[in-house]
Amino acid sequence: MSSSTGVLCLPTEAIPAFEPEAWTMDLSQQLQAGARVVSVFGRAAPDRTVVTALLEKDHRFSVTRTDVERSAALRSLTPEAPQLHCFERELHEQTALEVTGHPWLKPVRFEGREQAAMNAYPYYRIEGKEVHEVAVGPIHASVIEPGSFRFMCHGERVHHLEVQLGYQHRGVERLLLERDVRALMPLVETIAGDSSVTYGWAYCAALEALIGREPRPEIELLRAFVLELERVSMHLATLSGLAADLGHLQGSTTYGRLRTTAINTMMRLCGSRFGRRALRPGGVCLRDSPELRQVIRDNLALLQADLAIINDCFLSAHTVRHRLRGVGAVSATQARELGLVGVVGRACGVRVDGRERAGGAYEAHPIGTTLQTDGDCWARALVRVQELDISLSWLVQALKDLSGWHGEALSPGPCAPSTLAIAIVEGFRGETMHAIETDAAGGAIHYKVQDPSLRNWMGLALAVRQNEISDFPICNKSFDLSYCGNDL
Repeated sequence: MSSSTGVLCLPTEAIPAFEPEAWTMDLSQQLQAGARVVSVFGRAAPDRTVVTALLEKDHRFSVTRTDVERSAALRSLTPEAPQLHCFERELHEQTALEVTGHPWLKPVRFEGREQAAMNAYPYYRIEGKEVHEVAVGPIHASVIEPGSFRFMCHGERVHHLEVQLGYQHRGVERLLLERDVRALMPLVETIAGDSSVTYGWAYCAALEALIGREPRPEIELLRAFVLELERVSMHLATLSGLAADLGHLQGSTTYGRLRTTAINTMMRLCGSRFGRRALRPGGVCLRDSPELRQVIRDNLALLQADLAIINDCFLSAHTVRHRLRGVGAVSATQARELGLVGVVGRACGVRVDGRERAGGAYEAHPIGTTLQTDGDCWARALVRVQELDISLSWLVQALKDLSGWHGEALSPGPCAPSTLAIAIVEGFRGETMHAIETDAAGGAIHYKVQDPSLRNWMGLALAVRQNEISDFPICNKSFDLSYCGNDL
């Protein structure tokens, strides 16, 4: 079963099912043929674990599935396909499924009662009289969320970094099953606050597929409009923080000021600076008036004019170039092997951008994709700067094409029974997935959330190797990954 759009909806009986070993072999063959892993996730049933794989090749998705008995195990593919490492670890963590042959079978996060086991986390160690460890976190002096970083250093040079997260695990996926799946928007919007629009759109798209309600093209365009506004806001926040870490005062203050303009524009549209309440299943909930449209046009013009000045100032500064070029580099080969996505992947030359797929608002209103090849902190900053220009130009044109917007409620109706709906939205960090599966009565039995950070954290660990430990704050901010999106 395959699709070229970012939404799949298919009866579970139509999903190709294999015996565990045959499923593993089929997955391996697809990867060798050039497919990439979008997600592998499991659902624990009373006597077995249902494992689903979602792959993409040439902008087309394919879904396969296997059932693994409780007493059986699944053979790991991580040694030959490292991009599976985090998915297989999560499978083991969430369902207790044994994954044999995995070289790094540690929890991605610690759930519920298991959080007490974090104190005994088996960190990787490098032996040697001159090797020393530096432990940072989990509580930090700045405003970042809790996470533990364990550096293995020789002098000031980092030989290995291990990132341990899970300190604020909230059991989100279980919470999403505790109420009617059609009434989850207030919870979904708060899973990762800086990605409220991204998460909200993924939820709406999956739910609408289950109910059989396809939104009108103008609704899709409005959703894309607020999504690009979210992208602009968050890229500005990242660049402001990166400039602050570099000691570039002009960049820090100006990018921060312009971020305020962007998020205040979002607030004028929906009442929330982070885009909450902007989307609703079946439509949008945005304000509209001639005066408001003029404010939006003025704000977009201000952003474009001032960004041209500060981007030139930031990118031409010798101190910025010196601190970012060649620091925290990830090769294209490493990026493909780990399945890095979003800005992080595109900075390595890996072209993965869901907005390029056929269908939806971005087909009628195409948006450009920018790539860099060096994979270092400079490349990641440059991708963000270029995406800001692209998104702002797109927003200006889209505003001309929007005839009007108004709230539209989804007609209450049952979800399709025994159906799996998967929605993928290209947020500012990258590929974000929400998957909902229903039982024979149409009730939700599984809700899977996947933030792009799940795959990209290992990219950060690789980026820091052979760099000075003082470069870590810059590397960390250039990736700008989500702690809560990972911890769930």
